[in-house]
Amino acid sequence: MTRHAHSIALRLALLAALGAPLPTVAQEPPRFRYDAIDAPLQAGAVLLPTAPKSSTDREQWMRQNGSIGVRNISHPTLTPVLPAGPSTGAAVIVAPGGGFLGLAIDAEGWQVARWLANHGIAAFVLKYRVLPTPRDNAVWEAEFNRMIAGEKVSFANPKDTPPEALADGLAALAHVRANAAAYGVDPKRIGFMGFSAGGFLTRSIVAQGGAQMPAFAAPIYPDMAPMAVPADAPPMFVTIAADDFLLRGLDGFPLIDAYRNAGRPVEFHLLANGGHGFGLGRPGTAAEGWIEQFYRWLSSIGMLKASG
Repeated sequence: MTRHAHSIALRLALLAALGAPLPTVAQEPPRFRYDAIDAPLQAGAVLLPTAPKSSTDREQWMRQNGSIGVRNISHPTLTPVLPAGPSTGAAVIVAPGGGFLGLAIDAEGWQVARWLANHGIAAFVLKYRVLPTPRDNAVWEAEFNRMIAGEKVSFANPKDTPPEALADGLAALAHVRANAAAYGVDPKRIGFMGFSAGGFLTRSIVAQGGAQMPAFAAPIYPDMAPMAVPADAPPMFVTIAADDFLLRGLDGFPLIDAYRNAGRPVEFHLLANGGHGFGLGRPGTAAEGWIEQFYRWLSSIGMLKASG
């Protein structure tokens, strides 16, 4: 995928993640509107050490189509969502998407984390730093609508994972591993899952994880372009819908081919339909129930052994 295609993909990923319908070739881009809201309670959120505590908190929250999102994140946090009942001992860091201009933290974060916790898997929602956007809500809304119409504005999607987001992801892994006993998880069974732009981040975590490499990785409707796969790359689970715009212009599935050519284990699900940004699954499409396949995959690679 070219750099220009990466930019278009991230722009559309932000649009989908924020709940707006994606335009077809014959349609005008949809208008984007959101309502500013107060920051919701994020019980137990841990401030990650990758940004100075003294830096100004510029975070802005919004509600779009009934789903909560956030932008202008300057203080990255990790919010644990732990099993109330029996634990498998496994843990997953969950990175929402949003084109690195915001985070769909409800649909691709909290909802996913609750599902995992309800199935005995400790989940940790990563609120990572994104690129700055205009503080004035009216300016942000107007410029965003111009951007999705193809105009140049004061901000733009990055070509790939920004270094700040990567640092936050690696810090999240380090935190959960260092506090595994307190969270009741096995430090050798901590994985990383990301949606859309969070899937871009997941790929970067695998490519550059080093000592913080996760035990498994799950990029969900991510960038499907090829990647440099390290020799110690963990097992990977990938799912994407056949009608996802991220597959446009690709010959085959280069990400999957790269993993296989490197001799690393990968499970790949090409769903018949579901579009982009389906979160836990869009009802009435093949995307519904995909996370149950992910759960079975975790079991098949030995990640769901009962703790204790």
